Amino acid sequence: MQLPELLCPAGSLEKLKISVLYGANAVYLGGQNFGLRQRSENFTTEELIEGVKFAHDRNVLVFVVLNSFLHDQDLLALPKFLEILEKIKVDAVIVSDLGVIETVKKHSSIPIHLSTQASSLNSFSAKFYKKMGVSRIVLGREITISEAKKIKEEAGVEVELFVHGSMCMSYSGNCVISNFTQGRDSNRGGCAHSCRFEYSFDNLEQEKLNAYFMSSKDLNGLRVLEEFIKAGIDSIKIEGRNKSHHYAGTVAKVYSEALSFYKQNGHFLSDKMYYWESELKKLSHRDYTTASLIDKASDDSIYNSRENDENEWTVVGVVLKVFEQQFVVIDVKSAFKPGDTLEFMPFVGDVFEFQIPFIQSMSGEVVLKTKPGTLVKLPFISNVQKWNLVRKKETLA
Repeated sequence: MQLPELLCPAGSLEKLKISVLYGANAVYLGGQNFGLRQRSENFTTEELIEGVKFAHDRNVLVFVVLNSFLHDQDLLALPKFLEILEKIKVDAVIVSDLGVIETVKKHSSIPIHLSTQASSLNSFSAKFYKKMGVSRIVLGREITISEAKKIKEEAGVEVELFVHGSMCMSYSGNCVISNFTQGRDSNRGGCAHSCRFEYSFDNLEQEKLNAYFMSSKDLNGLRVLEEFIKAGIDSIKIEGRNKSHHYAGTVAKVYSEALSFYKQNGHFLSDKMYYWESELKKLSHRDYTTASLIDKASDDSIYNSRENDENEWTVVGVVLKVFEQQFVVIDVKSAFKPGDTLEFMPFVGDVFEFQIPFIQSMSGEVVLKTKPGTLVKLPFISNVQKWNLVRKKETLA
């Protein structure tokens, strides 16, 4: 059975490694220019080289986003970047603009994927872009799985569809709200997410009902994953290059395990589904929806309330080194202290708890509370590996 590729976000070099080790088949990332996530850490040339090698050594593909809408002055600088990408053997670029497509074809032989920003929503559009040299269409979030299946069959092109992450109230690539409200170009990497704001109305009763009328719930396609498989969708995409280490590791692990389970059993009839869902609920998220995956999204997909992270778990560290039968070195991301019960996320298998009896600095001094950006030693913990995430439940003050 051909399973879809699991395509995960890599907002930084460290997040790339986490996504790869937790089960991604492919990752997508951005360089310092030409992409749509200016607030993401993005990759320097040196990080690109290291990241591509890390992924390729583990048989994971790397796609680079060139999905901003570029002006002529931008296109003048693009060929030099393409030369670097071809040299390090990236597996594809993700492109929105026809001028960028022509530039990529002229200056490289890198495969081209069409970004969701291009709003390709039908088979005629897919056929046109295929003629232009595009090998895969990242379909807009407005498309159902059944429509995606039809587009693939009629256009004879690979299709990629979002399965999890933040949603946009606008058609992909056509929103200018943040241009108007903040002077930031949402189609050139500056989206301010103005649709998430609380708005005021003259009518107080209307305001009470619709203060967040443009904010969408988050997409969660876990329960309809079998429909992706049966439809022959080539790639399922996780949104979230700006999101946390916890998000990167958790979504990769959950969807990877779910796909592996289906490959082995041919169904999802298992209590594991409840476990995977509980893991996704531990992420910072709005209420979940299947949006337009099965039927067209309606007003029940609006997230009409203030965001609440009371169920959020936070990554407090990443395992950097394991000294067998001695200690574990943690790169601290958020404070924790002796006596805390932490959860360790193995690359394969269920999360497990460990209560920390003591913490030491690298020089062996007692640590009463860790500080982000430092390295500390914990007692040896079996079944822990380098790059495992360590998390704890956030408690309300």
